[in-house]
Amino acid sequence: MSRTTLQREWSLVPLLAASTVVLAQSARQPDWTRLEAETMRHFQALVRLDTSNPPGNEVLVTDYLKQVLEKEGIPVQIFASEPSRPNLVARIRGSGKKPPILYMGHTDVVTVDPKKWTFPPFSATRNGGYVYGRGALDDKPHVVAGLMMLLELKRLNVALDRDVIFLAESGEEGTTGPGIDFMTREHAAEIRAEYCFAEGGGVSRVDGRTRFASVQTTEKVPRPIELTATGPSGHASVPLKGNAIARLSAALAALSAWRVPIRLNQTTREYFSRMADISAGADAQRFRAVLTPESPAAAAADDYFLRSEPRFASMLRTSLSPTIVQGGYRVNVIPSEARATVDVRMVPDEDPAVFLEAVRKVINDPTVSVAYTTTTASARPRAAPARLDSEAFRAIESFLAQDYDTVALPTMGTGATDMAQVRSIGLQCYGIGPAADVEDGPKGFGAHSDQERILETELHRFVRFSWNLVVGLARSR
Repeated sequence: MSRTTLQREWSLVPLLAASTVVLAQSARQPDWTRLEAETMRHFQALVRLDTSNPPGNEVLVTDYLKQVLEKEGIPVQIFASEPSRPNLVARIRGSGKKPPILYMGHTDVVTVDPKKWTFPPFSATRNGGYVYGRGALDDKPHVVAGLMMLLELKRLNVALDRDVIFLAESGEEGTTGPGIDFMTREHAAEIRAEYCFAEGGGVSRVDGRTRFASVQTTEKVPRPIELTATGPSGHASVPLKGNAIARLSAALAALSAWRVPIRLNQTTREYFSRMADISAGADAQRFRAVLTPESPAAAAADDYFLRSEPRFASMLRTSLSPTIVQGGYRVNVIPSEARATVDVRMVPDEDPAVFLEAVRKVINDPTVSVAYTTTTASARPRAAPARLDSEAFRAIESFLAQDYDTVALPTMGTGATDMAQVRSIGLQCYGIGPAADVEDGPKGFGAHSDQERILETELHRFVRFSWNLVVGLARSR
């Protein structure tokens, strides 16, 4: 897409937003000022529930949501493969003229080391305009946004062309079996929809100013590989040629030095094109250069990203990161075998068999075997990216312009989310999220950090944005 075309399309975003807002606001609107206290009360209650995974114990959140929703007359369904790890589905029914919309939030959080926290991690302490606590960013904002959305749809009796489904699911943080795997395998009919919104994106702020919004439309596929090097064993006082640990080290060094070729897809091509258009100077030149991967300028830009912006470098290709090394058991024994696990995050359209053969050629050592691991703990299905020409993506662009005065960047997530499973059963899934300061991550205030926090104003703005987006798509015309 040319810069002129993109600027022309972006110039239409406020107009699209205005037309969508008129449609959304023709329905009764929530009293957002009044709802802030209620939203905060529910949010703090959710953060205070310790659903650290492992073990999960997401039933704490599910029970809370069930009580709140049923008190307002909203039916709830509970689906569980493990009693302590249930999933909740609640639905506000529409006329059925259009397919449903699914809004997801996961109820588990990663574990904590309480000694490293300034405020207790499950206290939901409000301080300086922030709420601190595990899950304050990942992913209790989506859970409370889904809750408030259903409450207000019911209270205001909003006429809908689409059902609005809220899924509060367990096990996203690395144990997908009782959560999204169970739901998509055993209860897909209960969450079947045209569009899905979940975590995976977010609005980036720099120095307090909104820069852009990432909207996750696809994600890399985890495909870890294991290297096994073999060699002679013996007493370590007599060095042996072909030492298995030395062979493994050489193999890992070769992989670390390998620059996997750039492989763009629809999402990443559009991402870097739009990044070029909202950037200036050398940054814009680098983003534009990688759109022509074989050019010398692309190689120079890639060098810079690998050095200074590794996230961009990862988005350009299938990536490899050695993460586990095992070998030896006594200092005076040369082991006959050494193993390493390499975390491969594969671009969705990469051929796994072809890539594995490329890894073998790079290592170039027949004594080092290479194979994909058989573990399913981190398995994610391969799925087509969500469309960029859909009604949902246009609505996201419109409401980001209205609510955040910013542009949407379709993004390929380098990590894994439960949207992979949902996309694999046919939903067009888009990752959205609240605004956060990019400086917060390195300072230890981001998701999974020891001082995880969210700005109160951004929590409320995200709840409003989620309402505007879903109701803008679902309400009766």
